[in-house]
Amino acid sequence: MPSVLLAGATGLVGRACLDLLLADDAFSRVVTITRRALDGVRSAKLTAQAVDFDHLEDHPTLFRVDQIVCALGTTIKQAGSKERFRAVDLGYALQVARLGVEQGARHFLLVSSLGADARSRVFYNQVKGELETSVSALAFRSVTIVRPSLLLGARAEFRLGEEIGRRLAFLVPGKYKPIHGRDVAAALVRLAKEDQPGRRIVESAQMRAWAQGLPGASRVVVS
Repeated sequence: MPSVLLAGATGLVGRACLDLLLADDAFSRVVTITRRALDGVRSAKLTAQAVDFDHLEDHPTLFRVDQIVCALGTTIKQAGSKERFRAVDLGYALQVARLGVEQGARHFLLVSSLGADARSRVFYNQVKGELETSVSALAFRSVTIVRPSLLLGARAEFRLGEEIGRRLAFLVPGKYKPIHGRDVAAALVRLAKEDQPGRRIVESAQMRAWAQGLPGASRVVVS
């Protein structure tokens, strides 16, 4: 039964993922790292640690796990600037990955984004693409990348773009249709349990198909 570190447990996907990991007997231990204390969650197999993400290297033992799920993410509006957004979505996530490699983690599972591409002219997609490239270059036995489209679900803060996307979802082509955060979380837990070697990319349409019990509209890319 693998142990798992979850970064981003207070976010939409991360919180759903935490609930699933704690409820699943396939995982022996779940470690969370968050900026603030994780309230309202109790489990004998949970180790919850509030950390300063600018000094993650001060907590090496937290990263002595079998697998790492990284659901860290913010918006430029929340971050306050492109530079700060980059520091969180690229810098913090990559540091989590590097510390995992150093401490012997074998599988890194990353929440990226539909359209992630280091060569993109869209800043958000460019940063996500750079992170994918950097993580894939590390010495993990397995790297799994999920690329959700617009995320749906209850958040602490209102996001106009997500509300518009929810209302107009019926007009959006298949691969771009919004996906609920809990369906992304379910895909991450499924992929963690499968724990296949190599680099896998799972697109949003595939995750929605899994959630609906369908064979899927897009294939999993393995390299």
